[in-house]
Amino acid sequence: MTVTVERGGDGVAVVTLDRPGKLNALDLAMAAELAAVWGRLRYDDGVRAAVLTGAGGRAFCTGIDRTAEVPQPPSPYSIDDPLLAAGPKANDLWKPVIAAVEGMACGGAFYLLGECEFVVAARDASFFDPHTTYGMVSAYEAITMAQRMPFGEVARMSLMGTAERVGAQRAYETGLVSELTEPGGALDAAREAAAVIAGYPTGAVQGTVRAVWAAREAARSPALAQAPHLIALGNLPPERQERLFEGRRRGGYRLR
Repeated sequence: MTVTVERGGDGVAVVTLDRPGKLNALDLAMAAELAAVWGRLRYDDGVRAAVLTGAGGRAFCTGIDRTAEVPQPPSPYSIDDPLLAAGPKANDLWKPVIAAVEGMACGGAFYLLGECEFVVAARDASFFDPHTTYGMVSAYEAITMAQRMPFGEVARMSLMGTAERVGAQRAYETGLVSELTEPGGALDAAREAAAVIAGYPTGAVQGTVRAVWAAREAARSPALAQAPHLIALGNLPPERQERLFEGRRRGGYRLR
């Protein structure tokens, strides 16, 4: 099992990405497992709110595992992306989900953060998007974050790649993060908030979640529809991406 679920008596389930040796990067099996978890929580009346976090403290999630083989259809108009089906909203879960971030959250992690109602992060957490560095278009990630952060902040994070990481304080100032905690405290703070929400009438809570998302979807859906074409046109061939990964410099970023 690479995704664990802990149910509490307060109506809160803690969903943990449990692949710390891979910085909680998702392979195909883990993405399917996470999707199945959200599907089961839809029918669990004992769970009224959830917290999503990553094991190990070094990373919340680092996106798709580079070693995962993702077969693609032979058409620039269609892209199979397993992370698109891994989030709670993609699986029709309208119970509130709060993200608890310790360490890094990067790349495909934004798919998951973008489908949580809000984010709690430790002060030493960091956020970045490596796509452009390695010859890939940041499409789904940039579109998702554009719904949470000011345009200029999203553009800078998406374009700077691995050269720069957004610190938790800056993420808080720009709206990506709603609460900062001391290192190691994000999960407890997120659970506390989730327990408060879980104590309210279920219909009112889930209706509010749907209302908030209805406002977001008006702009989000047309933007996401363009993403596959932008990726197909702008991505380097996989072998060239791999050479860039192999030649990457470690520690060459700055924190903002």
